[in-house]
Amino acid sequence: MTVTEQRRVWPLPGGIYLEPHKAQSLDSAIGKPPLPQQLVLCVTQPDSANAILDVQAGDYVLKGQLLAHGMDDTGINIHASTSGTVLAIRPHVLPNTSGFEELCVILQPDGEERWTRMPPIPDFTQCSREIIYARIQQAGIRGLGGAAFPSHAKLAPGSRIHTLVLNACECEPFISCDEALLKQYAADVVTGVQILLQASHAVRCLIGIEDNKPAAINTLRAVLTDPRIELVVIPAQYPSGAERQLIYTLTGITIATETLPVEKGFLCHNPATALAVMRAVVFGEAMVSRVTTVTGAALATSGNFEVLLGTPINELLLLCGIDTTQLSRLISGGPLMGTQIANLEAPVMATTNCVLATTAAELPAALPEQACIRCGFCVAACPVLLQPQVLYWHTRQQALAAATAHHLHDCIECGACAYVCPSHIPLVQYFRAAKAAIHIEQAHVAVANTSRERFEFHQARGHEEKLRQEQRRAERAALSQQTHEQVPDANGAQATIAAALARVKAKKIEQSVTANTNKQNNGDTGP
Repeated sequence: MTVTEQRRVWPLPGGIYLEPHKAQSLDSAIGKPPLPQQLVLCVTQPDSANAILDVQAGDYVLKGQLLAHGMDDTGINIHASTSGTVLAIRPHVLPNTSGFEELCVILQPDGEERWTRMPPIPDFTQCSREIIYARIQQAGIRGLGGAAFPSHAKLAPGSRIHTLVLNACECEPFISCDEALLKQYAADVVTGVQILLQASHAVRCLIGIEDNKPAAINTLRAVLTDPRIELVVIPAQYPSGAERQLIYTLTGITIATETLPVEKGFLCHNPATALAVMRAVVFGEAMVSRVTTVTGAALATSGNFEVLLGTPINELLLLCGIDTTQLSRLISGGPLMGTQIANLEAPVMATTNCVLATTAAELPAALPEQACIRCGFCVAACPVLLQPQVLYWHTRQQALAAATAHHLHDCIECGACAYVCPSHIPLVQYFRAAKAAIHIEQAHVAVANTSRERFEFHQARGHEEKLRQEQRRAERAALSQQTHEQVPDANGAQATIAAALARVKAKKIEQSVTANTNKQNNGDTGP
């Protein structure tokens, strides 16, 4: 093991320094909430399609049993978070601001927590990349630090990884689930890292952690013995935990927005994902839970809890003593990049790293927007080196082409620009709306292009059919001409027929005259 606090790191461009609010949720060990009355497990996949259901209403299932599976190699398997009965399969609200419902499996726990596990693989060092890849896919593991991207997809055969990056920064001010996990399960996380090294064939792992987490740093230092793994302590600066920003801080390598880190040989995971990988490989357990921070001044107590996926958020709030009279905002995630929770019946999902219940004093409401004074603070804060004030002017005027030309899609929506804006302009909202408008415009263009291509194809096919018809008519005309040349002249044929008829008629007259002559010679003259 190499602990490299003095190892060179590359300063993050821009960024901001935030007041930490993590201590209140780190006072105790990771807790385990009681079983809820119902679990709500979403089966919608990352591509917005639904997984293929393997159960139906009324089925009894075991903890870890497959409920639905992805349709292809990029799909995610969904497992029962506990044993119980499938009450229904129907749309249900999720923890987002859209209000849209997605297809979910409603599970009623039986309280027995009866497991069904996959065969354990205790000696993963003898496993091939393909075996570990298949196990991670079977277990339904997805990224627990960001957008819940399927973890096995990053290990797809053919990818060439040289560096595994474990993102332990956790730079949002209220979220502490990864820090609590590292303090309590550091050895298991390191085992998960070693499994990922085995599966990816990476030659090293860089663990990036901010310097405001001394307890987690010391715990990691005590358990790291693998020389391939480096612990790199970096300054506590937001958004140091963003994937491309962390890679740059650790290595000095810039990865363009249109390029995936795996295309440059970097495989990024967070500690919770590494722990899930360890449990799936070593113990054969599907991913059925995650550690979630539940915090905020509107709660009597704060803490980190290992929560079963599908647990209604209301259950966690009641567990921590929610004061609804003091509640100002309820957020899934952190205050800068989180989303407002519109319905307390929404379930904990793989992306729910924090449930933040704040008061008006703790997280004041946004002040009224004022005119841009062109101070340039947003430019200094942008970690992607954009010009947010220029993007703001273009997006506000719906000049989408100009916004695109100024690299709007490079914006990671971290909110640093809006945080430092003295005019209280909700810059990220403008940028998100512009991106959505561009996406809709591109969709319309795609539909128009498809219609045009279909029309042109129809026209081309009609033209080809016309040419084929003309060719067939020409061929028939040529065949008719050839036949006409082979048949005798029609007038000659008619003359031949007339001559034959004349000969027959003359012969009949001759026969009649002969008959009359014979009668006269015989004296048969008649009366």
